[in-house]
Amino acid sequence: MGATEKPEAGRFPLFVMAVVVLGAIALTLGVFREFSSVLAPTFLAINLVITAYPAYQWLKRHHVPRALAALITGVMLLLVLVVATGSIVWAGTSMVTSLTSYGPQFTELYTQLITWLGTLGFDEAALLKQLKSVSPSNVIGLVGNVVSQASSATGTVTVILICLAFLVADLPTMAKRVAITNRLHPSFTGSLEDFAVGIRRYWLVTSLFGLIVAVLDGIVLVIVGVSLPLVWVVLSFITNYIPNVGFFIGLIPPALLALLEKGPTAALIVVIAYCVLNFVIQSVIQPKFTGDAVGITPVVSFISLLLWTAVFGALGALLALPLTLMVKSLLLDNDPRARWVGALISSNPDSVDTSDCEGSVVADDSGMGVATE
Repeated sequence: MGATEKPEAGRFPLFVMAVVVLGAIALTLGVFREFSSVLAPTFLAINLVITAYPAYQWLKRHHVPRALAALITGVMLLLVLVVATGSIVWAGTSMVTSLTSYGPQFTELYTQLITWLGTLGFDEAALLKQLKSVSPSNVIGLVGNVVSQASSATGTVTVILICLAFLVADLPTMAKRVAITNRLHPSFTGSLEDFAVGIRRYWLVTSLFGLIVAVLDGIVLVIVGVSLPLVWVVLSFITNYIPNVGFFIGLIPPALLALLEKGPTAALIVVIAYCVLNFVIQSVIQPKFTGDAVGITPVVSFISLLLWTAVFGALGALLALPLTLMVKSLLLDNDPRARWVGALISSNPDSVDTSDCEGSVVADDSGMGVATE
């Protein structure tokens, strides 16, 4: 029998290391959740300043004094925040008012659905018992509560404004700070620059193509004759920032309204138009022009949505991909020992740097990697 391999002295067993790492991650996420009311708005403010930084640089190149350029950038961000917050509150309030006015129609549709399922062999009494918690009145009440909480989130807006003020005040000295950091720790500065570039690309690309899709959705709704098309345009644009499930959140209200106002044919037209526009523009055209702004697989994107929503709530859903990009850029891509994780979650595995590894990796017929010299 061959000699049994003994673990190297001073090394912990793999199981112990896995438990320690998972415990550290759980503790970190628990701390993040505890302080989510401060951390999430702060991260959003950082995202806004990073995205607007090229505007500050453009002003400087045109001989605008640094302090004035920072002030103009701050005012621009403030206007964007005010418009975005006002649009969300207005669209949410209008949506709840519109859907609430169709309470009797919702109840009738709900009853028809139960009856139809009964004709398929389901027990109507059991269905009513199971669906009691999702009755039309409860659903409308839930939507109203969510919008009410979103519109009264003054604490979140206050934190964002305070963070924006301090971050904008630091803009005139930011270039010098980054230059000094680059001399002392160039690899970390490179990761910061990659993160900043990814953040700008994500917000700008998502906003541009989301606006295009939302406007085209609105044109379809006007043609079909659905009420409040501008509300649904705003809703489609906002939910565009929520990965994976945002499309369905933006689709359901106008489709339901089309069903109640115009009938099944109009609702079907809305659903098909939304699906086709979303697929063609955001799944076919957008990647050809910009590629993947974040660089992670769809599965990881969905998991990040669940994770960051559980940690930071509604803002976590909005910031899921930027938060994942931060972890990928600063913790995974910056550490050679963690590149294997980047290879597993990256949408383009070829982007992972393996130049300093022994040999190379090619794919065999089964799709598994085979090392070569």
